[in-house]
Amino acid sequence: MNKDKSVTNVNNDKSDNGNQTIKLLSSQHLWQKQAKDKSLLNFENYGVAKINKKSSKSFALAIFAGVFIAIGFVFYITVTTGASELPWGIVRVIGGFAFSLGLILVVVCGAELFTSTVLTTVAWAQGLYSTKQLLICWLRVYLGNIIGAAILVAIVIMAKMHLLNDGNWGINALQIAQHKIHHSWLQAFVLGLLCNLLVCLAIWMTMSSKDMLTKSMLLIMPVAMFVSSGFEHSVANMFMVPLGIAINSMSTAEYLIAHGFSSTHFSDLTWSNFINNNLIPVTLGNVIGGGVFVGLGYWLTAKETLQTTNLIQIKSKLKGIPMKNTLNNLTVKDVMNENPVVLLPTQSIYQALSILTEQNLQCAPVVDQQQKLLGFISQQDLMKYLWSEQYSLELTVEVGEIMQTEVLSVESNEPILALLEFMVVDKEVLYPVNNSGMLTSYKSQSYEQRLKDASAQRPHIYPVIKQGILCGLITRKQVAKLLTQQYVIDGSSKRNVA
Repeated sequence: MNKDKSVTNVNNDKSDNGNQTIKLLSSQHLWQKQAKDKSLLNFENYGVAKINKKSSKSFALAIFAGVFIAIGFVFYITVTTGASELPWGIVRVIGGFAFSLGLILVVVCGAELFTSTVLTTVAWAQGLYSTKQLLICWLRVYLGNIIGAAILVAIVIMAKMHLLNDGNWGINALQIAQHKIHHSWLQAFVLGLLCNLLVCLAIWMTMSSKDMLTKSMLLIMPVAMFVSSGFEHSVANMFMVPLGIAINSMSTAEYLIAHGFSSTHFSDLTWSNFINNNLIPVTLGNVIGGGVFVGLGYWLTAKETLQTTNLIQIKSKLKGIPMKNTLNNLTVKDVMNENPVVLLPTQSIYQALSILTEQNLQCAPVVDQQQKLLGFISQQDLMKYLWSEQYSLELTVEVGEIMQTEVLSVESNEPILALLEFMVVDKEVLYPVNNSGMLTSYKSQSYEQRLKDASAQRPHIYPVIKQGILCGLITRKQVAKLLTQQYVIDGSSKRNVA
């Protein structure tokens, strides 16, 4: 710990990025290193992260996804309303580009969308979690998407958007919704399959980049393709058909007749027709297209290279910590040294230097009789002061007079991954925006380039406090050891691993 440089904060910054975590894989084997498919391994981690995500957080993010996809459909309706004079294909592709906004929002903002969540079949096929866990995750996300879509239906109706362009916006929405319930069951199933084949291929492609702009661009063409071709997306339909039902229930006969339709023209827009003729077959088609054709399809292809010998085994070796705990829910108190060496402010600097040297320590916290944290002092602080006094043997200076009083400390209940991130990453360099979302740097650099420059210049030793009382000490070395213990390489295969 560089104690000659004082720090100005007394509490560790909390991280809000729970999706950048290391997860413990419970599989008995992984792909042999030289045969690994990077995308496939990304989706193993993708699946484990979704299954292990806190249920309330996953459900909330699923609601956001329902809203985002609905926003994309609102954009689609708007740009296609009144465009009947253009060629049919041109109108559809323009609408497809507009609708891609929905999936871009989902990916960039980190929401939970059912049609991409079915890619959790990859990690399920690897045995990383049970079928029950898989289905619970799917159901949670599906229900959240329904609620999100319903929220935007209500908002659109309250905003009276159906009256835009002299009511043509609403008529366009009614026609789109009615078209969706007129497919045969098999046709709706196949259209759902084709849709999610493209959606999941788009998500698969985004795993090739960490740059959000690149991810966004990769999403546009597959989405424009499935929308313009009339393929069926279950979450989009959770918004579109209920919107049509709502508009039809509010529409007067005069409104429909004024636009060339009889008062009963849209009477088949009912909940039973929607659920039986569209939602059920489209949902099943989405599962097969994304979860089976893309997820299991790529898994089966890569499975041919799987070796059953000389494989890396990943085991949890966390002493005293239940196996169910993962890095994602460990806190500082699970890892810290609960009985650190401490110094008193009344001790002489000679005593302090002697204690640190004998205990092979670079620094130590300074506390009062009640264990309240007062400061921090290092060998460098002590030696610097001795140098300034010509190494005198007659000094009466006490630790409290030269200790650092501005100390960066961490609460005992902080997530260990939040502390790890704070120790090693300067997020202001990695993500050059301020709290208002404004750019603070205009350098054109890729994520990888920014990451190289984003090493945090922060202490590697932190006092741990609880209600102002020192209860432990945690170091970067301990955190590194914790990470190392997650990856135990069997001795017989160690020489084969690069």
